[in-house]
Amino acid sequence: MVKLFTFNPILQAFLFGLFTWFMTLIGSSIVFLNKKENRKLFDSMLGFAGGVMLSASFFSLILPSIEYSKNLSVPTWFPVTFGFLFGSLFLLLLDKIIPHLHLNFEIYEKEGIKKELPIYFLLIFAIILHNIPEGLSVGVSFGSLKYDENFNSFLNASSLAFGIGIQNLPEGLAISLPLLASGMSKFKSFFIGQLSGFVEPIFAFLGALIVSISSKILPYALSFSAGAMVYVVVEEVIPETQKSGNTDLSTISFIFGFILMMIFDIAF
Repeated sequence: MVKLFTFNPILQAFLFGLFTWFMTLIGSSIVFLNKKENRKLFDSMLGFAGGVMLSASFFSLILPSIEYSKNLSVPTWFPVTFGFLFGSLFLLLLDKIIPHLHLNFEIYEKEGIKKELPIYFLLIFAIILHNIPEGLSVGVSFGSLKYDENFNSFLNASSLAFGIGIQNLPEGLAISLPLLASGMSKFKSFFIGQLSGFVEPIFAFLGALIVSISSKILPYALSFSAGAMVYVVVEEVIPETQKSGNTDLSTISFIFGFILMMIFDIAF
């Protein structure tokens, strides 16, 4: 039974990465049922997504990183600190390079390299920045099963993928509806929205592949993913939810997302 759930962690990481992308696809498909943008709905959904990401960073990534660090010959705090710092710097670098536009922001507030691109490309790249650390997190979690073959570890990795998948629902919709409101067809809005999530299975595969090289990489990789996710939450998600004045609504949604992901991690 145990071997059934821990067989080929790299393949499992890729499959669960596909699941998180599929949830983005479902979120984007809601565009066929809606005709106009609802800012309060967007802010509450993005707040929820931010809460899930922050909770997953701590309970699913940092805490396991600390435990794995105890098996290394360096001080326990070093791998966690080193990985977290460089995960944050990695996202900072991508943020400065990749041209993108955060949701709820005006076109003149776009970031990254100055390059004239259609607005839907800028929105997609913004969500891709969200999805890179999420994919890495899923990959690293499942990659750890190579060194910790038990059913509880599988459940922990699965709960992380499930939590990220849930918060991908609003992200898919948050891309598709603004595109529809701008005059794009429903099908094209859906297609572009779901496309933003396809980076997750790719980085899930890469994350699992990297940690499969050596168990010593694992605590660094876990905290790296956590640092990248926290950077996204603080630099992108929270400012997006505060832009339209729905502060209380987005904050409550953030807390609810944090609690839900925390329950997943503690219960499983």
